[in-house]
This record gives sequence, C-alpha cells and structure tokens, in this order.
Amino acid sequence: MNTNNERKSYRIQNLSCSSCAKTYEANLKALPNVVDAEVNHTAAKIYITGDATIAEMEKAGAFDNVKVRDISERKIEKESFWKKKENYPVYVAAVIVLISLILSFNLGEKHILPTIGYLVAIIIGGYSLFITGFKNLIRLKFDMNTLMTIAVIGAALIGEWQEGATVVILFAISEALERYSMDKARQSINILMDVSPSEALIRIDGAEQTMNVTDIRIGDIMIVKPGKKVAMDGIVIKGHSTINQAAITGESVPVAKGINDEVFAGTLNEEGLIEVKVTKLVEDTTISKIIHLVEEAQAERAPSQAFVDKFAKYYTPAIMIIAVLVMLIPPLLLNGSWHDWLYQGLAVLIIGCPCALVVSTPVAIVTAIGNAARQGVLIKGGIHLEEAGHIDTIAFDKTGTLTEGIPVVTDIFPDDNDSLIKAAALENGSQHPLASAIVRKAEEEQLSYQAVTVENFQSITSKGVKGDIEGKTYYIGSPSLFESLGFGGDERIETLQTDGKTVMLFGSDKIELIIAVADGLRPEVTAVLKELKQMKLNTMMLTGDNERTGQAIGRRTGLTLVHANLLPEDKLNIIRETRKQHKIAMIGDGVNDAPALAAADIGIAMGGSGTDTALETADIALMSDDLKKLPYTIRLSKKTLKIIKQNIAFSLIIKLIALLLVIPGWLTLWIAIFSDIGATLIVTLNSMRLIRLKNK
Repeated sequence: MNTNNERKSYRIQNLSCSSCAKTYEANLKALPNVVDAEVNHTAAKIYITGDATIAEMEKAGAFDNVKVRDISERKIEKESFWKKKENYPVYVAAVIVLISLILSFNLGEKHILPTIGYLVAIIIGGYSLFITGFKNLIRLKFDMNTLMTIAVIGAALIGEWQEGATVVILFAISEALERYSMDKARQSINILMDVSPSEALIRIDGAEQTMNVTDIRIGDIMIVKPGKKVAMDGIVIKGHSTINQAAITGESVPVAKGINDEVFAGTLNEEGLIEVKVTKLVEDTTISKIIHLVEEAQAERAPSQAFVDKFAKYYTPAIMIIAVLVMLIPPLLLNGSWHDWLYQGLAVLIIGCPCALVVSTPVAIVTAIGNAARQGVLIKGGIHLEEAGHIDTIAFDKTGTLTEGIPVVTDIFPDDNDSLIKAAALENGSQHPLASAIVRKAEEEQLSYQAVTVENFQSITSKGVKGDIEGKTYYIGSPSLFESLGFGGDERIETLQTDGKTVMLFGSDKIELIIAVADGLRPEVTAVLKELKQMKLNTMMLTGDNERTGQAIGRRTGLTLVHANLLPEDKLNIIRETRKQHKIAMIGDGVNDAPALAAADIGIAMGGSGTDTALETADIALMSDDLKKLPYTIRLSKKTLKIIKQNIAFSLIIKLIALLLVIPGWLTLWIAIFSDIGATLIVTLNSMRLIRLKNK
C-alpha cells in the first residue's frame, strides 16, 4: 500500500462540540490510508497525513453531518440557524411531540397514540445521539452523549415517554445552539478570509488579464485601480495612492504609498492607480499568516480550558456513580419507590451533562482572539490571552516604542543659517542617526548644504566628526569632544540635557552652534500611560540612553520607574528580577529587545504594518505602531478571564442546586433539562459579550 505522508489541511462545517471533535479525529485516524489526523474544532479545520478522499472524511463525520471543503475555497457557505439541514430532524421531532401532547390531553397520557408519537420523536430527534451514545457505551467512554442516551432510554423504560421525548428535543436544540455559538465566534476568521480578493489584474507580456491569486507568481506585475483591494503583498513600482490598511492594522486612517513602498493583500486602494510587483505567494501574504496564526491561537487550549477538560474527565463518571446511588440506595435501604428513584437518578444523569461547563471557556477564548484580530491585535494563543489578564507591570523599550524612533532637531542656538549649512555639510558624511537629524533640519530650511565642499573628513570615535571647510577645520559632536579641545562650556547645555535632549556642538576655534536633538514621544504615549495607571498597572522604561534623558521622559509621561544606561543583558536581568515578585509584560519593536521580550511573562511587539518579525517573535503583536491598542488588549484579557470565571462558577452552581433537589425528591427531568440548556445558553451569551469590546 502506498501512503502519501504529506500533511494536508481542509475546512469543515457542522462539527458541533469538542467531544464530537475527539470522536471525529479517532474516526479519521481509523481510515485505511491515513497515517495521522488532527481536528482543530475551534478553527473548523482538519489536518490529514496520508491519503483520504473528501467522501471518506465526510463519512467519518457522518454522525454529526460533517462537511469537508478544500482549504483553498475562499468562501464558506453561510446558512442561518433555522436553515441548517442538520437541524431539520429536530424540527420534525418537535412537531410530533407537540401533536402527541395535544393527543395526550384529549386521549390521556397512557393512550397508545401519543406514546407511539413520543417514540417516533425520540427516534427521529435522537438518532445521531443514540448512535454515538451506544458506541461510547460499548467502549466504556462516558461523555454527554452517553449520559443523555442512558437517560432517555431509562425514561422510556419506566414509562416517562413524554419527558424522554422532550429531553431529546431540548438536548438537540442545546447542541445546535453550541454549534451556532462556535460559528459566531469564528466569524472573525471568516471576515479575514473575505478581506482579500480571490482574483487580481495582472500584466503579462504587455497584456492585462484577470488571474486567480493561486496562479500568481513572485515578480508578476499587479495593477490595482482606485477603489479596488490589493490582492497580493508587493512593492509599488509605479504610481502613488493612499491605502486603507484597516484589515492588517485595525486602523482606518489611510496611509500614503509611493514607489518602493510595501502594500499588503486585503488593503484598499482609495485614490490613484498603482502598479505593484508581487513579492509573496498567496499562502505567504501577511493576511494569510495572520489568518493562520489566529486559527492556531484559537485552537491552543488556555489553562482554564485545560482545567475544565481535566475536571470534566473525572466529573462525568462521578455523576454516573451518583445517579446509580440515587437509583439504588433509597429503594434498597430506605423503602423508597423504585419508579420514583429511578426517575430521580435519570434526572441526575441529565443535570450532570457537562455541556455548559465544556463550552464555558472555548467560546470566550475564540471570541476574544477573533475580536482582537479585527482590532489589529494578534494574540497568539489562549495561554497568552489569559496571561495578559494577570499582568501588573509593563516594561517599555524607549526608541521606537515610547518614541517615534526618528531623532529631530528641537533647538538651535544661535539662529545662524551659515553655521547650520556648514554643520549639515559636515554631518552629511556621517552615518549616525543624530547626523541625519541635522541634515533633515537643513533640508526643511531649504539650505544648500550640498554645495559646500568638505575636505579631510574624519570620524572621531564615540564623540563626533571633523573636516576642513574653506581651509578651516570644523568640529561637530558631543560636549565632551569640545571639552577635550579646550573650548569652554555653556550653561544652556545642562538645561537642554535635563529636558531629556541630546546636545551636539559645532564650531572651529569656539562653539558656534548648540544643537539639541530629541527622539520625539509618540503623541498617544502620555494618554496611554495615564490609562494604564488608572488600571493599577506599574510602568517602567528600559533604555540605553543616559540617566538625564531617561528621567526627563519619565517625568513627562508619568512612568512609575525608569532604568537608564542599560545594555541588552541589563534589560534581561531587570525583567528576570521583576518576575520574582510581579507578572510583567515587555513591549518593544520585536527585534532589538528579543531576549527581554522572551524573558517576560508576555512579550508584546510593535508590529508596524505586520512585519514578519513581529508576527514570529512575540506572544502578542500590535499590528500598527499604535500604543492605544495596549490598554485595549489588557482590558480584553481581564474581561475574558472574568467571563471565564463567571461561566465556570455559574455552570457548577446551577448543577449543585439542581442536585440538591434530589434530597427532597423534587428534581424532575423537566428541571434537569431546562437547567442544562439554560446554563449552556447563558454561558454562551455571556462569552459572546466579548464581541462588543472595542478599542476606545
């Protein structure tokens, strides 16, 4: 037998619950040419290693009417809750139960006609339930399907046909609601999948033709007209326009794009016609990576979900033991009625069904991660989502995180254009970021520094540069350079340094210019740090800059703590020390501070238009360089934790209250099933509230 060991992905529909996912996975693994199979229930995907036809995969999931689609299909068919074909037997069974109830009132509960009606409703509405339940009984596997199968058969055996049929209908509705809630929670992925067009206009040999994105290759020239979406990642080679990048960054403010600028699949070209050279295949585009990472993140089990799954593993057999004891002890030891206590025991089986408990966490996690992706925040797993909710301290890198990352000239004394022209001409030969700030300042002032000839240019290590202009040697650099040359200081230097600015001096035999350069703060920084403080979070800055600059930024922004003059290993050590007493997140650009990001409880990267590095290195990536998304992410995480705790507590309390009704013998099948379906519906709706949480 020849078996292909390639791992293939497929999308699926209709898989109702995580328990069904395990059953489906086992069925897939049992297929003759399948080496391995994995079912990702939350992302509605399966991974097959080996060979299997779509018909075989659908047959393996026939118990839940599973439909399999090729991964390349961009659109998943969307049916309303009422139009789903798998719900049709429930509707038929419900109508039969209603007719049987009417007959019961007219002919009496024990009449053969309503009894036959209830039996037919049980068979039609519970067919798939019984198939799974009987298979589980044979394997001694006890899950919610097993509990419900025993309860319904038991109800029929003791003559409670009406309640047995009602249990089947309500359980089927509960399953449909769970399936519907997961579909709603996955909507964020479907929206992301719909963002990028499936076709693009490509120029080949001078002729324009529409091509499917799967056929487009790297190097092809894509033409994007105004009002059309960009279909592939690429570089603009002709034209200028503004691009709405909301699909990638969550920001709706358009970004100007010109020649050599990068554009991303799924973004909207608002104005001009542009030509784009394709740089990535469809499966490697930024939007494809985001979809893949979000799907994987939604599938990753959070700590609370792992706890619930482990709890349910022992909880379900325990419920069965309690039900058996309820059935046997009162009749055998307390002279109770066999009929009444068998009935009570069956009700215990139903109330013990762990539907609400099992669904309490995954719906919340999937909804939260999907919501975050639509807001431009990529959270790479439930474990990171929960961890962010426990954070009490946030450490910020300075350059490119709190600041713009681009130094600008803020002060010049005196205002002398002739000296500035010479300074810019001298700095034009330097590669230092501070030099580029002075050159940009001269360009802003429209000064013709390029016309100045500099001879004997020389770099003075760690201090500055020098060169000859018109036969005279000029210097530009740090105050320490001019001190070493024997030039006197200036009181303005210290004042500027206290304000957090870097001071550079220019002159020949004396100081002719004092130039202050600063890396400007991001405009949103102060408001963001204020909001984090209101959330009772400590904030610290880790920077390699001098103490004065660091403290000046700390005063301006309201940082709790500032650590300056740090090497990369110093940042790492501070993170490690802080972790001993606090839960700490580190936020940086995803490249320079990789060790500190990795050492923190949560590493958060400034994504900057979805760079590959940010997507790969951090636990959480802010897809635009916008710190305003940080408080939103923390709020979302805390809200998710709160909702998960509410769901688990509510599920267990409802079951405990219902079980206590056994003592006086008040528990009925009606109470049991309504409390179970009610709890499932309430925890689902509670989780879906996370969809409404938006970035302020």
